[in-house]
Amino acid sequence: MLKVTINSFSFKKGLPIDKTANGGGFVFDCRCLPNPYKSLEYKYYSGEDKQIEKFFSTEPAVEVFLTNILNIIALAVDNYTKRGFVNLSVSFGCTGGQHRSVYLAELTARHLLLNNSIEIEVNHIEKNNWILKPITE
Repeated sequence: MLKVTINSFSFKKGLPIDKTANGGGFVFDCRCLPNPYKSLEYKYYSGEDKQIEKFFSTEPAVEVFLTNILNIIALAVDNYTKRGFVNLSVSFGCTGGQHRSVYLAELTARHLLLNNSIEIEVNHIEKNNWILKPITE
């Protein structure tokens, strides 16, 4: 069975290490998308939070970016499955590894799980470094 490893990461810290030693896969640069970190309202959340989902839902570029990525990944998943490959790496990078890359990694994982019989592993590499807003309610 094909296992797709999906990473979110910070370009400041470098590219994720390929633990399978395949030396391949996709790396997508999310820095071309609007950055919620620039707004105090969103700064202290992560791409896993509803507030960030709300932010990105109003940005048409995000939908275009994700649609194109999902089409590319679908080609690879189909081809790799037919050829008996067992690993595919998909990584999303942004400046801090907290908002854009995490959001797109999560959406990609959900999409792939709904549309394929594959295993998914999601790694948010910078998660321990996120500065999240404390819950005050």
